[in-house]
Amino acid sequence: MAGSKLTESPNERAQHLLGVLVDRYIREGQPVGSRTLSQHSGLDVSPATIRNIMADLEELGFVTAPHTSAGRVPTIKGYRFFVDTLVKLRPPKEEELLQFESALKDTDPQALALSASNLLSAVTKLAGVVTVPRRAHTALRQIEFLPLSEQRLLAIVVLNDRDVQNKILNVHRDFGEEELRQAGNYLTEQFGGCDLSEVRHRLLTELRETRESMNTMMVDAIEMAQQAFPADELEGEFVVAGETNLMGLGGLANMDTLKRLFEAFGRQQDMLHLLDQTLNAHGVQIFIGQESGYQLLDECSIVAAPYTTEENTMGVLGVIGPTRMAYERVIPIVDVTAKLLGSALKSKN
Repeated sequence: MAGSKLTESPNERAQHLLGVLVDRYIREGQPVGSRTLSQHSGLDVSPATIRNIMADLEELGFVTAPHTSAGRVPTIKGYRFFVDTLVKLRPPKEEELLQFESALKDTDPQALALSASNLLSAVTKLAGVVTVPRRAHTALRQIEFLPLSEQRLLAIVVLNDRDVQNKILNVHRDFGEEELRQAGNYLTEQFGGCDLSEVRHRLLTELRETRESMNTMMVDAIEMAQQAFPADELEGEFVVAGETNLMGLGGLANMDTLKRLFEAFGRQQDMLHLLDQTLNAHGVQIFIGQESGYQLLDECSIVAAPYTTEENTMGVLGVIGPTRMAYERVIPIVDVTAKLLGSALKSKN
């Protein structure tokens, strides 16, 4: 009945009008009035009936009326309902899929991540973000230390049988060759065969819980190993492309907000923590406004998906833009790119 109060969820007619309103607002960026809704909804109802339904949707928190306009705009709750229930996805066309596949032809995993972020940015005209592929299993095989000079050491780390990494460490005193040989043997014996994330966890635990009972060599060895396996390296990194696409977009016109957002891209850890929430998810995940739990992104939406090679999740990719983004196009693009990147990485193994 016209003007009847809505219950917790909008009825079919109200849902249709909400979908039209969100779609028009995303396209035009202007509050949507009842006259526009009447013209574009395809419903045979009067403007007065539409106004009543809009008032009910506003009372339920799906839309709000800016002070300067008689029209309405979607709230975070309105966007969420739209994305979960109403959006009509527009998958990429066949020629676009061919373009995506050809863009993901690199042989190096880091280069593939960069290609994927550039692709996401170019196609959506937003910021594309891709975490660098993690190894399915990075096991420590052996570690050795060689003295350099001026309280510096060279750590030689063997991972997964053949991947050798060299790192220069700064230490608190000079060590003799025999001390370093013992330290390397101790760490290899204690942690050989363990995944790097497990090594890091056990290093912290042992230093905290059993330091008092350790001899000096063991303490020194663990402190050196902590330098060789820093936490931020184990947590990964991401590449981002198209940050400047966000400049001037509706909802992100504030230069101070953009500046802080660009700084967050540079710092990486906060953004990685957010993206990692998608690592164990199935399919595309969408964070709208405050849903990210990251205040700097209150005016943004993130559409992200994990990319996998069969049973192994290698990382996360996604798009960051204003809440007023074209979800019907962005969601399928993120989904397809995640699948193609996973396939590309699988073919490189």
